[in-house]
Amino acid sequence: MDLKSLIRDIPDFPKPGIVFRDITTLLSNPEGLRYTIDILAQNCQDAGLRADYVVGIESRGFIFGVPLAYQIGAGFIPVRKPGKLPAAVQRVEYQLEYGTDQVEMHQDAFQAGSRVLIVDDLMATGGTAAATAKLVQQTGGELVGFGFIIELPELGGRQKLPEVPIITLIEY
Repeated sequence: MDLKSLIRDIPDFPKPGIVFRDITTLLSNPEGLRYTIDILAQNCQDAGLRADYVVGIESRGFIFGVPLAYQIGAGFIPVRKPGKLPAAVQRVEYQLEYGTDQVEMHQDAFQAGSRVLIVDDLMATGGTAAATAKLVQQTGGELVGFGFIIELPELGGRQKLPEVPIITLIEY
């Protein structure tokens, strides 16, 4: 299946010169959505990634992370922006092009030594994924890999990530 044909390009969003890759058209296609989750799960299996938990990055990582966790028999853990989780959290601050941002995860999300796969819809510069990897490691998790639907390789995100398998389904 040609997943690119199911993703809508929105030129000049959110600002001039940017082409936004809109996954809502993929999500609304039942066959495309099923194929995306199935092929992501198969690619993880083919790469030998065994995870106890899938960590999804807010918010589109939730959309793909939950069905992937179900498919591979793992639990799901959300990573969110500050102030969204109700219990005690672990927090990591990371650099943006102009300024900083933060991500949080519950401190008791998993036991030390748990195998963790991080999932999001898109990898661009890699900053949020790298910060999420730090959260997993600070909480005692064993990072086994990353899964992304889309990768923008020209932005160099892979270079910011730990040396574990990185699975992507589409490159632009």
